[in-house]
Parts: sequence; C-alpha cells; structure tokens
Amino acid sequence: MRGIRSLNSLPKRCYAAARRSEALTEPLAGRASPAPLPPQNVQVSKLPNGLVIASLENNSPMSSVGVFVKTGSRYETVENQGVAHVLRLAASLTTKGASAFKTCRSVEAVGGSLSVTSSRETMVYTAECLRDHLDSLLEFLVNMTSAQDFRPWEVSDLTTRVKIDKALAQQCPQIGVIEKLHEAAYKNALSNSLYCPDYMVGRVSSTQLQTFVEDNFTTGRMALVGLGVKHSVLRQMGEGLLSVRSGAGAPMTEAVYRGGELRVQNNDDLVHSLITGEGGATGSAKANAFSVLQKILGAGPHVKRGSNISSKLSQGIAKATTQPFDATAFNASYSDSGLFGVYTIAQTDSAGEVIKAAVAQVRGVAEGNVSEEDVTRAKNQVKSEYLMSIESSDGLLEDIGAQVLTTAAYQLPDAVLQAVDAVTHNDVITAAKSFVDGKKTMAASGQLVNTPFVDEI
Repeated sequence: MRGIRSLNSLPKRCYAAARRSEALTEPLAGRASPAPLPPQNVQVSKLPNGLVIASLENNSPMSSVGVFVKTGSRYETVENQGVAHVLRLAASLTTKGASAFKTCRSVEAVGGSLSVTSSRETMVYTAECLRDHLDSLLEFLVNMTSAQDFRPWEVSDLTTRVKIDKALAQQCPQIGVIEKLHEAAYKNALSNSLYCPDYMVGRVSSTQLQTFVEDNFTTGRMALVGLGVKHSVLRQMGEGLLSVRSGAGAPMTEAVYRGGELRVQNNDDLVHSLITGEGGATGSAKANAFSVLQKILGAGPHVKRGSNISSKLSQGIAKATTQPFDATAFNASYSDSGLFGVYTIAQTDSAGEVIKAAVAQVRGVAEGNVSEEDVTRAKNQVKSEYLMSIESSDGLLEDIGAQVLTTAAYQLPDAVLQAVDAVTHNDVITAAKSFVDGKKTMAASGQLVNTPFVDEI
C-alpha cells in the first residue's frame, strides 16, 4: 500500500514532442469544410390540453428545458401564506418517481443541473445538460413538476432552510423595503410576500402544498420551453408526461392598487426609501413608456462598477445636498399592474432632502423638462439592455417562457425593439405625470426621524 501511495503522489506530466514535419497549410484532400447549419426560428404550439410548447433549435451541444408555471406568492390565500416559498425549497425532495438521493446522484452522473426560481407570479423549473443526456434528465424534471410527493417528515425538515432564507433576506435592506412596498401598495394578490411570514414558519403542511400544486400546476397554466432541443421531443413530453393535471386551474385574483405607507424604524444609519405610483402592466405601451422614463432618470451605472453620476436623479440631488447618497429609478411590471418610482439611500440627517429632490426630478420631466435627445438616448439604452439580456441561454429561455406563458405566442426581438421605438416624447411626459398626480406608495427603513411621510412629499 505504501508503494502504491508513493507512486500516486508522483507528479504526472506529459511532454509533447515538437513536430518535425512541415505544418499543414492546406486542408486534407477530399475533406470539405462542413456547411454552417441554417438558423432556426422559435416554434410555438399549443396542445389540446392547454399546455403551450416553445422551442428553439440553436444546434448547441448544451440543452436547456424549462417548465414555466403561473404560480407564486400572489396565488396564496390567507390560510396558506408562505406556501410558495416552501414549495420552491421542496423541489429537491422525494417525488413519486424517484427519491431525493436518486435525483441528486443521477443529475450529477450526467453533469447536469436542476434548478427552480420563483417570483410573485411565476415559478420556473429548469434542466440543463449535454444534448446526449437530455432524455434521462427530463424524467426528473417531469417528476418535480407533475409527480410531487410531499412527505410530512421531509416537509418538516425544510423549516430550517426557510428560516435561513428569511434571515438572509432580512440582512438586505433593499429586499425588506421592496417587500414592504408591495404590502402597502396592494390590497391583495401582489401584496403577498415572497417569503414565508413568521407566524407560518414550520406550519405549512404537506396537505397545503399538495392542494396548492393541484390548483395551480395544471396544463392550462404551464409552458414547456426548450433551447437546443427538437420541438417534436417537447411535444411528446407534453402530450405524455405533463398531461397528468389537465385544465385551467384556479382563476387568478386581479391585483387592486391602493397606495399607502409602511415605515420600519431601526438603528441603521442609512435610510432606504422607495416611493412609487402605479405603473404599467407587462407588455403594454404604458410599461414601455415607464421603461424609457426609468432610463432618463437613471437606473444604475451603465458599466460594471461604474458611477451613476450622469443620471438626472444624481445631478438633481447633488444640487440639494452635499451628503453622500444613492438614487435610482424603480420599475416593476406584472401581468395586470406595475409600480414605478424612485429609490433613495441617504444618511439620516439628509434623507428628507434627498427624497424631495428625487421626486422633484420626476416632477420636472412631467413639466416637460426633457429633450428629444434624452428620450432617444433612453430608448437606445432600453433596447441594448434587452438585446444583451437574451444573449445568454438563461436570458433567452426566460424571455421566451415569459412571453408564451402570458400570450401563447412569441414576439421576435425586432418586434420588441419596434415597440420601444414607438414611445414618443409625449408618452414619457404622460408617464411622469401619472406618477406625480397619482396615488403614491412609500416604504422606508432606518432612523426615520428626518424622513418625510408620503403625504408631505
């Protein structure tokens, strides 16, 4: 054994001999260069059971398949608050087709990955692997989305992970302010938090999870999207394996915007404040106008680790205070509503000045203090950001899935760019006026002694 160990510890190096013959400068006779594969378009079809299927054969050696489901925290009720959070964590548990151990080992054996992400409106299960191993990985993806088996003892073990998730979120003031903003802005649906509330931690049962899945994981509320996979393969998967729960599922409750204010007083030296009005729904012309307005005001640095000093918000606030601050425009769109406003971070003493100066910049745009050049520059930024987002397979898969899940169709990037180009100077001014004149919502955290209330802004 000692001899074997000593041999194994020897360094292993391979030295390549120098090529003595002349280098090849011409292709080998009789071997023509392969012709490039023709580009493919996104194929979309809808099965009789309501399942939408979309695919893009990009001839990549890697395949990505995602199951998009219309479910999330907005579909929770008073009785099952936090069930969506627990459901996301339960994706790795035992299913009716395989144990958690088998799923983990099988995915690792083919060098693939299974992941799940969730938002207030959707939950996405994604499988990625080499094209040759896709069939074996799709089996586990189907088990996660249509053959869940919530065993009480496994669900109970998720309590620790729920607490860790909440603890990490509470350490980030930005997450806390955004969560409080939604709670204050809406009466129902979108007011539900992405995280399990404290009084429900450890109390979400396997029965509640199963009921939530049966109501929402139906073919009429799902879309199957693939990159680097044939459309026929996805159709076969949808017709056979994903047809366990057919139907439209539970209806979606329409979100009702109300406006309001929530303040969290603590000992933080920095005051995080977010003031919004009702924005535009996803895909609407109003949402496009708000996207352009966001870029005009400033939505963060344009380059990695850059500064945001060139934005209207930064320039306007810098005239009102000499204290350090940070300010960006906030824009969130959902299927039936949206939120638009300004997010500021400032010292306790200067919080009021920073907030009022930020709102004043939006008011200035509403009064027409914006040039055609500003609008054109902002539209170019919106378009470039969108095009760069779909350069990666993850971004493209998300874009296709979001579109087909909502409209059962896919718009080519050219159509999206044309919609942005259609935003006019007056559309931007109108969007700014809707924020200035509309009912506002405010969420703030920190030492709020100098932070104005929403009716004082």
